[in-house]
Amino acid sequence: MKKSIETRVPSLLLLIVLVGFPQISETIFTPSLPDIAHDFQTSMATVQLTLSIYFLAFALGVFFWGWLSDFIGRRKAMLYGLLFYGMGSFLCFRSGTIEILLFARFVQAFGASTGSVVTQTILRESYSGNQRHALFAQISAALAFTPAIGPLIGGIVDQYWGFRAVFFVLVVMSVLVFCYAFLCLPETFEVDKRVPVKVIPIIKRLLKNPKVLTYGFLIGAINGVLFSYYAEAPFIFIEQFHLSTATYGFLGIGVAGASILGSLLSKRLLSIYQPEKIILIGIKTMLFGVLFLLLTSMATVLPELGQFWLMLLGIFILLTGTGTALPNCLSLALTDFQDVIGTAGAIFSLGYYLLVSLFTFGMSKLHNGCLVTMPLYFLVIGSVMLLLTRKILLPKK
Repeated sequence: MKKSIETRVPSLLLLIVLVGFPQISETIFTPSLPDIAHDFQTSMATVQLTLSIYFLAFALGVFFWGWLSDFIGRRKAMLYGLLFYGMGSFLCFRSGTIEILLFARFVQAFGASTGSVVTQTILRESYSGNQRHALFAQISAALAFTPAIGPLIGGIVDQYWGFRAVFFVLVVMSVLVFCYAFLCLPETFEVDKRVPVKVIPIIKRLLKNPKVLTYGFLIGAINGVLFSYYAEAPFIFIEQFHLSTATYGFLGIGVAGASILGSLLSKRLLSIYQPEKIILIGIKTMLFGVLFLLLTSMATVLPELGQFWLMLLGIFILLTGTGTALPNCLSLALTDFQDVIGTAGAIFSLGYYLLVSLFTFGMSKLHNGCLVTMPLYFLVIGSVMLLLTRKILLPKK
């Protein structure tokens, strides 16, 4: 059922924009990674650190803005975070060395994280039950376009105007998102009725809850797989399959299609299965895609064009699985923490974004230009996800 806060809940479009712009910021410059490595005269592995450092800062940011939103309100926390995001985007645009770019990405991500944690807090405190599950699935389906929009815009802009123009696009986007939020985002939290919350007891509650820890790992692993793909894909498809940056950008449409299919499948399955069962179905689908991708990457006897299309099919299956599992993980994770949802959400998000940073860092360290590296890495991650889901979320009776 929908809670009484209905009249102060932002529009669905605004929620999608606020939770989606961090993903665009993450993926829009991925087609430019080879160009950035060449321009800054550094290694590809070093350039991939711009992804892992993004999530490290994002992890710290979600804790800070989530905690702050319990003190100054959701609206103010969102607007202050967007200001940080704008400053970081401008620093990215003006950066002249890889070190400055890494620092700028840290500032940018720290601000962008407000869009994730504050928006999710608004959703969790405003909806409950299957309506919340369905809304998370609906927003996840819409957000599937953001990973597609990012590389598509970034690939075209980079090909015709260079990678610095990509960062300028982010500066413009930061101004537009701030104006939209300033004009249309209502306050959904009554600060004057806030009950003081102690962080340490909440951390202890979270750590003592095996299901919360499992959901945190699953969310971190799913996002880690997704953004590790975005870190590795430019080197696979641009350097090994010789696609232009603009053509590579169009591959995001297939990624979006997989995520949309997974989210819609998740929503449809809610009428048949419990959310925990849907998570298991999604993880099994993901692992099937990973195995298909692994076998294809090892099939060197295949013609290059055939291997290219089969790899895309494996990635599509993989991401359909993650798109099926993710909305239910997000929706179920903090059902036992409604009394402290803002702070609990901040701590929880800190944990799983640290995992995302760890997984993307792992991909950068493993990068060796070999096609089998990525699917092997995903196979290990997916196997742990399956084991935890079976043992913790769906134990045998």
